[in-house]
Amino acid sequence: MKKNFVWYLSGAITTGFLLLTALVFVDPLPMIDREFSEEVQEHHNLLLDHAMKFISWFGDIPGLAILIGGTALLFLIYSYKKEALFIVLTGLSGLVSTLVKLLVNRPRPLPSLVRVIEKTQQQSFPSGHVLFYTVFFGFLLLLMHRLDDLNKKLRILISFVSIFLLFTVPVSRVYLGAHWFTDVLAGLFLGLLSLAGLSFFYLRVKDYKTQIRE
Repeated sequence: MKKNFVWYLSGAITTGFLLLTALVFVDPLPMIDREFSEEVQEHHNLLLDHAMKFISWFGDIPGLAILIGGTALLFLIYSYKKEALFIVLTGLSGLVSTLVKLLVNRPRPLPSLVRVIEKTQQQSFPSGHVLFYTVFFGFLLLLMHRLDDLNKKLRILISFVSIFLLFTVPVSRVYLGAHWFTDVLAGLFLGLLSLAGLSFFYLRVKDYKTQIRE
């Protein structure tokens, strides 16, 4: 039953992503994108600008490299070799994002349409930040749930920070004028699919090693 639910959910997310992709091909700027950006950017100030930039910093270079490298190194230092490897593998989400961006080739929001605070180079669809955050921090949440030999307070703190960034980065990307609503939603869908694949292989390797020891 549980496996069937996972497959159905993955199928629903895949369908959602494909429908979003078809939507931006047919209508590159749907009404929901314009309205959502207007709502998010309606109230802005310098402090909020800096806060949103900080939230997105972990998905930029060098923030992304520091985050992945530093986290993997910490796991390695404390003898979590497999966890360190899979943390590094979360960086492959950047490759997934780049390939889809090239295929869809959707332009970034223009300054004539939204308030652009952060200028970016690659195409807009999907949001690479949201995709990466979903995979990286989603996988961290899985590890904090599974590695119960770690300090409980540390696991709670890391889980709280991960959840906070997961919920705020989609808003930050739209607020900064770097993406449309459909971009961040597509990044979330693609991130969930990538996270599911990464988690599947991680748990399979872990369970396989447990069976060998037994």
